[in-house]
Amino acid sequence: MEAHPDWQLVAECESAAQARGVLAAGGIEVLFLDIQMPRESGLLLARELARMAEPPLVVFVTAHSEHAVAAFEVHALDYLLKPLDDARLAQAVERAAAMLAARQRAAYGAAMRGYTESPPWVEQISVRSVGRIDTVAVLDIAWIEAQGNYVALHLGARTLLHRVALSRLEALLDPQQFLRVHRSVIVRRREAIGLSVVGDGTYLLRLRDGSEVAVSERYVGAVRALLGVS
Repeated sequence: MEAHPDWQLVAECESAAQARGVLAAGGIEVLFLDIQMPRESGLLLARELARMAEPPLVVFVTAHSEHAVAAFEVHALDYLLKPLDDARLAQAVERAAAMLAARQRAAYGAAMRGYTESPPWVEQISVRSVGRIDTVAVLDIAWIEAQGNYVALHLGARTLLHRVALSRLEALLDPQQFLRVHRSVIVRRREAIGLSVVGDGTYLLRLRDGSEVAVSERYVGAVRALLGVS
């Protein structure tokens, strides 16, 4: 821990069972948790921790990037890919420090429980930013737009960036409420008010908040059915 003198390494554990013993003693604020552990997945341990009122902040460590989606489902603060990169480790430590300084462990615990105890379709999304967690009601989302590794949640007067793939978020949304209209756009069905043809195979969907979003030919039939137009 020479590179992070303000932090203390309390213990190193070889299994989830051993980690439980250390955690039971209390005083652990941040847990670097390997997803693939002997006899038991680190994800299972994280789901147990989600039931705590103020769980330790969890940073997953994995050799496989596909585990990242599962990690964020139990609301990991961050995840690190093996072999560990010093710069990414420092970034994860900084995020943890900011969260602890802002006394966000109770909010973090609520967010973890929201992911692990949620109904089939999510009702809220916990958006992480430096030092804080914003809880967004899905009912407040007008439309969603992919932006690289993030999605932009458009909430009328404000927009929040959330770190998740659009396709993964789509799988968590009620299809009776949301409709994919483009490879990079999902809209709330009730927000759609009109469709315009702006070119050969190019369409724009008008929304109640005044936004216009692209509609691809793949989805235009579903959009027309939604609006009741031919």
